[in-house]
Amino acid sequence: MAELFSPFTLKGVTLRNRIVMSPMTMYRSVDGKANDFHVMHMGARAAGGFGLLFPEQIAITPDGRTTVHCGGLYDDDQVEGWRRTTDIVRAMGGVSAIQLGHTGRKGSEVAPWEGGHQLAADHPEGWECRAPSALAYGGPGAHPVRELSVEEIKEIHQAYADTAVRAVEAGYEWIEMHYAHGYLGASFFSPIANQRTDQYGGSLENRARFHTEALDAVRAVVPERIPLTMRLGADDLHPAGATMDDAVAAISLMKEHGLDLADISAGFNTPDMDGTPLGEPSGFLARALRVKREVGLPVGVSWNLGVPANAERAVRAGLDLVFLGRPALANPHWPVWAARELGHESPFDLVPEDYGWWLKNFRGHAPSIGWPEPAPAGEPIDLDAAAAAPAVPHQQRTRVDA
Repeated sequence: MAELFSPFTLKGVTLRNRIVMSPMTMYRSVDGKANDFHVMHMGARAAGGFGLLFPEQIAITPDGRTTVHCGGLYDDDQVEGWRRTTDIVRAMGGVSAIQLGHTGRKGSEVAPWEGGHQLAADHPEGWECRAPSALAYGGPGAHPVRELSVEEIKEIHQAYADTAVRAVEAGYEWIEMHYAHGYLGASFFSPIANQRTDQYGGSLENRARFHTEALDAVRAVVPERIPLTMRLGADDLHPAGATMDDAVAAISLMKEHGLDLADISAGFNTPDMDGTPLGEPSGFLARALRVKREVGLPVGVSWNLGVPANAERAVRAGLDLVFLGRPALANPHWPVWAARELGHESPFDLVPEDYGWWLKNFRGHAPSIGWPEPAPAGEPIDLDAAAAAPAVPHQQRTRVDA
């Protein structure tokens, strides 16, 4: 059997396969609440065979959203809507995960198809953004940003914990902290965005303090059976930014604070990146495998693993979970398609029993059913080399730790 379809157990949770629907902002919420769209969105992919499913980054405070149309779980009256999504996912055989986050200096925006620009604090749908330092993101995010006080940082840690409690009440069985993509956690980790001189800035240990304290706050209030993971902006792809060496050291610290799995991505702390691997097949896989080797934690990664053969080879190389975003939007039954491509002996066992019975017992003209015949996959990437060698820095970096 393809390794991609082998079960995966972490803490008290067992996934039916290694395929994860990655968090993707949908801009469909009203007052942070889930609605019929989210039930459809999650239920269709769970019925399609995904093992672990995230809705989107879920804000821990109102100003932690990207837009006023983004999801949140900062209020008790938001619990019931998200519980509807976890109910349907469980009924379809999947596991519901939640990604807790705060957008920091990249909040107060409009949807990307409306331009993605940032709104001023006095706009009816805008607010004042808060961040480690009073530094605007730049580009479309040019409005002034206010530096968080230490007291406010403690309040945000409490908001993580309070939201985690609601998440468990809503039926989530897996909690991930969002420390990537230029949002608040990523900003604290990056010397580009974090120029504080107190206990939350300067040295690597100080820049990771926000993350370890947030992990402590959440771990203290959720059952031990629930995995606690995080997505880290492990590389700023900028000479003045965070590097993979920083990431390995920081994840080692987080492991001591209860981290169970590392989901590796980019920092996105500046629009001025260079050498980006974002268009390459699994451009962050080598970085994830380095974390697994050097820290000893399970790892997941996204970015261009939508070719089934590449996803399979990534798992065989040591990757524990394959995160898929746009492939999950394009094909809610991606796991079934991948199973057929990879020669799984019973791909329709991945869908609910009633679906599977009809799909396995074809009558009439089989191609008319709508399932494409298995075909040769795209050119595979060299994952053997990625598994054997540490990630190579894209260029010499300048360390700016104080």
